[in-house]
Amino acid sequence: MTDYTLRSADLSVKISTKGAELQSLKMADGLELLWQADPKVWARHAPHLFPIVGRLKNDTLRHNGKTYNMTPHGFARDLEFTCTQHSDQACTMQIKDSTQTRERYPFTFELNITHALEGSTLIITYALRNPAITELLASVGTHPAFNWPLKPGVERGAHSMTFERDEPAPIRRVAGGLIKAQNFPTPVKNRVLNLADELFVDDVVIFDQLNSRALTYSAPGAPKIRVTFPDFPHLGIWTKPGAGFVCIEPWQGHASPEDFDGEFRAKPGVIATAPESERVWRYTISVEK
Repeated sequence: MTDYTLRSADLSVKISTKGAELQSLKMADGLELLWQADPKVWARHAPHLFPIVGRLKNDTLRHNGKTYNMTPHGFARDLEFTCTQHSDQACTMQIKDSTQTRERYPFTFELNITHALEGSTLIITYALRNPAITELLASVGTHPAFNWPLKPGVERGAHSMTFERDEPAPIRRVAGGLIKAQNFPTPVKNRVLNLADELFVDDVVIFDQLNSRALTYSAPGAPKIRVTFPDFPHLGIWTKPGAGFVCIEPWQGHASPEDFDGEFRAKPGVIATAPESERVWRYTISVEK
């Protein structure tokens, strides 16, 4: 396991080869904005979700009549990546299928994750290549955890997220990690989601009919974090009530519905990458003082 550091005049970031996971996001004045993975609370910073997002029923992936054990959010976050390119401003890390991955996921793949700094913006790119002559089925998701409060001394209850557009559609909730059949009223009012621990008593807030492709996380007297996700149609907002972080999670895909136990290709949110082709997703994290 090796850490790589990227720097600009505005930010410094650290990425580990373990899971290609972002470990630190610091402003020039030294203020850390990323959750520091307290193992007593939640021992991750910003895991990458592949080849599934969320949970499959009975943690079982079904493909062409065979079954495979697949843990929630997939295996990429726990694998050792290879750094294929590195400079002061960018780093690309890669995993490929192996004997071990094919025991759990019967597909050939190459996943490259690039972190690149441009001033006060961190750009994260996922490039999923299918080198096979058959289609590649997968979901891809993000899971960065930002400090809540954003800055020491700022009231926890003063934090909110402002969406790019109105979000009138109902949200989804999970039970046992699977999406409940019923819908729930949106907590977003006039584009604003006011953060409170009560919002997360029933776990993650899922937007599966999302209008926005950007939002801003902020509080008076603290830096603003703007997250854009033009290529991701779904979004999760999550924390553990009382924890010192909140996750902003753009997704391609989400957990299985409670009543879904079918073939992986039919799971909502799973996409097919054609043989010998590539799909790319990007999201950005921008910091404003």
